[in-house]
Amino acid sequence: MTNNINKQGLIIKAQSGFFWVETGEGIIVCQLRGKLKQGRAKGDIAALGDRVDISVLTDGSGVIETVEERRQAIVRLDPRPQGEYQQVLLANPDQAVFVFACAHPTPRLKMLDRFLVIAEKERIPAVIVANKIDLVDDPKEMFGLYASLGYHVIYTSTKTSAGVDELKSQLQAKISALVGPSGVGKSSLLNAIQPGLGLAVNEISSAMNKGRHTTVTRQMFALEGGGYVADTPGWKSLALWDTEPEELDAYFPELRDLVPHCQFSDCTHQHEPGCAVLSALKAGQIHQERYDSFVRLRSGKE
Repeated sequence: MTNNINKQGLIIKAQSGFFWVETGEGIIVCQLRGKLKQGRAKGDIAALGDRVDISVLTDGSGVIETVEERRQAIVRLDPRPQGEYQQVLLANPDQAVFVFACAHPTPRLKMLDRFLVIAEKERIPAVIVANKIDLVDDPKEMFGLYASLGYHVIYTSTKTSAGVDELKSQLQAKISALVGPSGVGKSSLLNAIQPGLGLAVNEISSAMNKGRHTTVTRQMFALEGGGYVADTPGWKSLALWDTEPEELDAYFPELRDLVPHCQFSDCTHQHEPGCAVLSALKAGQIHQERYDSFVRLRSGKE
């Protein structure tokens, strides 16, 4: 049945057990080899962003023979009747791009902090896009603290074209997870980077948000000059399901270097004597808003 043609490729679209694999010589629609599906899977065997080895059948379709080990992944826990299932929103992203508006809507920085914790945990480099800078006097007043923590912040406006070229350059030759609440201008930004891109991404995202009975299509879109962008709206429902409260301080860059200096090894950084984090907070070396986010997440509040 096969031509014994073996190829390597990247899954750029997944829907209902079918996978569109970009091989560099074209796209081949594939299904999983039966042996890969043996036993009860605890999570998605193949997913958007996975690199795979395929064999090509005589009719031009393909079979996924092996899936390369993932460097990292954005994973959502999907509670199913037969037990918990790890749903992969995007495998092997090179970066997560968090888009928030400076106004209209008001930026929900607690949500951004939560997203950043997930990126830190999965070791995915994070880029913050502060959009609609034309609507405020000083966008750095809101987002400047993140740059001081070492995060790359890009200030953009589609009205003035500010930052659009910088964002386009940041996306080149990378697989990027695009994340952000509705209304922040993601589609307009993508259209400014590449005409029609925002419209295409928006169509897929709208279908994914229509409800559980809709056939879910996951797809990433090619950028002119190289790279892919995937809108991942599932981040909104991501819970820190496999994160213990005591490990959270490791995912706040401004806290993790202080932790070894706390008097107690099991310090919660909320009331203990000799706490290096509380001392730094009192000295103004840690932003109160970020500390509040840490306490909120540690207490299990979403």
